[in-house]
Amino acid sequence: MTKWTARLAAAALLLAPLTAQAQEGAVDVADTGDTAWILVSSALVLLMAAPGLTLFYGGLVRAKNFLSVMVQCGGIIAACSTLWIIAGYTLAFGPVGNGWLGGDAAMMLNNLGNVRAGYAVPESAFALFQMTFAAITPALMVGAWVDRARFGWVVAFCALWGLVVYAPSAHWLWGGGWLATKLGALDFAGGIVVHTTAGVSALVIAALLGRRSGFPKTLMLPHSPALTMAGAALLWMGWFGFNGGSALAANDDAAAAIINTHAAASVAALVWIAIERLHVGKATSIGFATGAIAGLATVTPAAGFISPGAAFVFGTAAAAICYPMIHLIKFRLQIDDSLDVFAVHGVGGMTGSILLGLFLSPAFGGTGYAEGMTMASQIVAQAIGVLAVAAYSAIATVILALGLNLILPMRVSEDAEREGLDLTSHGERAWEMVD
Repeated sequence: MTKWTARLAAAALLLAPLTAQAQEGAVDVADTGDTAWILVSSALVLLMAAPGLTLFYGGLVRAKNFLSVMVQCGGIIAACSTLWIIAGYTLAFGPVGNGWLGGDAAMMLNNLGNVRAGYAVPESAFALFQMTFAAITPALMVGAWVDRARFGWVVAFCALWGLVVYAPSAHWLWGGGWLATKLGALDFAGGIVVHTTAGVSALVIAALLGRRSGFPKTLMLPHSPALTMAGAALLWMGWFGFNGGSALAANDDAAAAIINTHAAASVAALVWIAIERLHVGKATSIGFATGAIAGLATVTPAAGFISPGAAFVFGTAAAAICYPMIHLIKFRLQIDDSLDVFAVHGVGGMTGSILLGLFLSPAFGGTGYAEGMTMASQIVAQAIGVLAVAAYSAIATVILALGLNLILPMRVSEDAEREGLDLTSHGERAWEMVD
């Protein structure tokens, strides 16, 4: 054997394992930059849920219920993450779907590909990123039932809701389902899948659960606007991963989504406190934080498809529509959606989803319509997507909530509500009371 023959033989031996792995589909061919961005975005979305959402909601409730909000959010995140691994991912994104649900091949996250089809990231990273969405979406609903919902019911309901409501909705728009493939409906990062589902379901639960004792006559003031502002800041920052990560690549689409996200939140916060100043005479910290969140929710379905100028319009619409909606729901209809989940997240997500049909137009700086779609047909597709998901969320929520109530009561006793859920549900106090 010559010297060169020996070298070629040695190289062949070294490459043999890699060749075998390639034949078995085990070589990771994902883009490392895109993968790193998705991993960071996953962490940012989890940061939104805990501590962002817990501080935002926790500061808005009375001191005696602060800890209960944090434990409920934590329990929901843990339960929904667990079920996402077991079955949620495959129901939403599993292969060989039927347009309504994904196939069962990816149960327990088995049989994941080296890359997610159509992207340059590992499917494991894609599943992780989507898991954080599945965890934060039901946690958004906590704001509708603070002060009065039973902890066991909350966790059980949200866990089932993640499989029955969230996973099918995600499949319909993101997993190759009927709303996307048949109608051409779009949802960049969750205006329909996240905010419409959670907002509508939250309103339904608030109506089923009933009002807090004393509502609406008794003022139930936030115990710590400072914590709410801190939570809003974390949500705002984390939303860069929520919307920017939805590009599923570290590229111009991600950067554009982040710019639009920030622009909409900034404008919405400013317009909100301007409206508040005219309406009640003061620009409050709670108003600024709520306005920013409304802007973030409203731009979410369109963040990667529109121009920064259009994002200004989305932010303005968020404040102009969500602000009066709070007063309609709470004071005219007297539905105790305690922390305005429907008025801010639901209405914001639906508003942005419809506006997307208009501002997708290149004439307004949008990325343009898909082949065969026009402005009119896109608006119709968006409207059908919103209505279909909203109706399904409402019906499924009623069935789930009342069915589960037969086993686990939804609401705590009057005495427990009066004493506060921190102590009666968890045997702890968030704050030590000093005489």
